[in-house]
Amino acid sequence: MPVEFLGIAATHDGSETTARSAGAFDKEYTLRLARAHEDHGWDRVLFAYGSGSPDPAPAAAYIASRLDRLQILLAHRPNVSYPTFAAKTFATLDQISEGRLTVHFITGGNDHEQGREGDTLTKDQRYARTREYIQIVRKIWTTHEPFDHEGEHYRFHDFVSDVFPAQQPRPDISFGGSSPAAYAAGGAEADIYCLWGEPLEKTAEQIEAVKAAAKAAGRTDVPRIQVAFRPIIAPTEELAWEKARRTVGAIEARKASGESVTRRHTGQAHPQNSGSQRLIAIAEAGERYDRALWTPTAAATGGAGNSNALVGTPETVAQALLDYYDLGVDILSARGYDLLGDAIDFGRHVIPVVREEVAKRDAGRAARGAQTLATVRG
Repeated sequence: MPVEFLGIAATHDGSETTARSAGAFDKEYTLRLARAHEDHGWDRVLFAYGSGSPDPAPAAAYIASRLDRLQILLAHRPNVSYPTFAAKTFATLDQISEGRLTVHFITGGNDHEQGREGDTLTKDQRYARTREYIQIVRKIWTTHEPFDHEGEHYRFHDFVSDVFPAQQPRPDISFGGSSPAAYAAGGAEADIYCLWGEPLEKTAEQIEAVKAAAKAAGRTDVPRIQVAFRPIIAPTEELAWEKARRTVGAIEARKASGESVTRRHTGQAHPQNSGSQRLIAIAEAGERYDRALWTPTAAATGGAGNSNALVGTPETVAQALLDYYDLGVDILSARGYDLLGDAIDFGRHVIPVVREEVAKRDAGRAARGAQTLATVRG
């Protein structure tokens, strides 16, 4: 199966290592960064969500109307709008992008962050709401007759949308998380299940948990798996490790100065979400895993989001990504600390290597399958 690459559609040039140089929504930079992804072999970019951040939906529409090929992964929290409204928003954006939209539903792993926008449900309640929300949105996208809904969290009557997605039957649904509740919800509802980069052994365990959840939900298929990393590449191994140490130094320096180093301010020293807790535990157990996984970047940010690095030459990082592909991961998410420069370098030097090797693997499997079939028939 062909591999896909997901980058970041940041609306400004700030990162954990560098303060932004303009406002929260720098329109020119947003377009420049997205165009760099489109021009350098990436498949799609993520428009992330934060309680105080620019609204990702109109930002995504802005990019979709100006670029021709780049696909969009739009993050959305169910607490911020009613599902009837959201389904129309997504369908309109899919029309604007001519069928390039995937929607990533965020349940929310931090009570403080959720509370900033009036969400007071418990985590378990949020998962139940997300599942109901996804089911409603999916039905609105594919139903052309008015219908009623009487659920635990949403009730409405005689609703039918007048706008439908360009994709048929509908856009893909993306979901993420590292808790049993997350596996259960995403295993049941998602087309794509998203994980943060962990050691190979632990990633394999999570993939099996997602597959088991999908089977328990009665599915005959399983979600595609996406895994996210922070690549740190350089022409030699020595230079890459020097760059990695400088990166952590820059994160620590910003923290020491009192600046926030994460995209979202949680207001809590210890993360509530299972994904961040896992990253911290992995970092405490060791700095280096497998071929190139490095945890001090996650430790420095308190396990904030996608924060484990892959360090090395482009060839080393490409081979590390192929290790995950061989586990069953076919969507690779990557975001550097110099958002624009790293997107270009990764696109030039890593993506082609991975695509070439994946093509060889797929060709080899096809040849072996043909040989087996010929033997059976013979």
